[in-house]
Amino acid sequence: MTESLSTCDRSQRNETLKRHLIVAVTGASGAPYARELLRVLPREELQVHVVASRSGRMVYEMEVGVSLEEDLPSAVILYREDDFTAPFASGSFPALGMVVVPCTMGTLAALAGGISLNLIHRAADVCLKERRRLILVPRETPLNQIHLENMLRLSRAGAVILPAMPGFYNRPGSVEEIVQFVVARILDHLEIPQDLVAPWNYLP
Repeated sequence: MTESLSTCDRSQRNETLKRHLIVAVTGASGAPYARELLRVLPREELQVHVVASRSGRMVYEMEVGVSLEEDLPSAVILYREDDFTAPFASGSFPALGMVVVPCTMGTLAALAGGISLNLIHRAADVCLKERRRLILVPRETPLNQIHLENMLRLSRAGAVILPAMPGFYNRPGSVEEIVQFVVARILDHLEIPQDLVAPWNYLP
């Protein structure tokens, strides 16, 4: 006779059934994009792992007004950029994929060159080699030839280059709605349902 699972056992079993998503925060301007993404990710379905660079933490606090540690949603796991013992540093860890938001040009260059100087670089490299989703959200302007060539190289390697370029056909009425436009596109590429922005449906 099979015994019913206790509440604790069910909770542990649900945790193991969750998919794992990595979110990296680097030092480009655009911390509100990371904040909104972390806010809306479905935590009942996903275990979210966050790794932030030192400059990413600094810019986050500058732009958001509170530290990343204080602002993280519940159940999100935070890692240091030098913590190579993190589970997703290995390709054997079954991650859904990774989002780097915002993504600096320095991070972009390291990834394009296959250089792993920190956990962000290593985790992204793992996603590329394992053919998993890697979404890069650069926030820089203007772009020089090196930036563009690095983006092209990463796109050819399998990454999705999703610049923080909001649209305005939905007539946003606030900065929050502008941020949500970019976050909605990230969720679309993760194949996570979202209701932040309605799909394009132009009616003349």
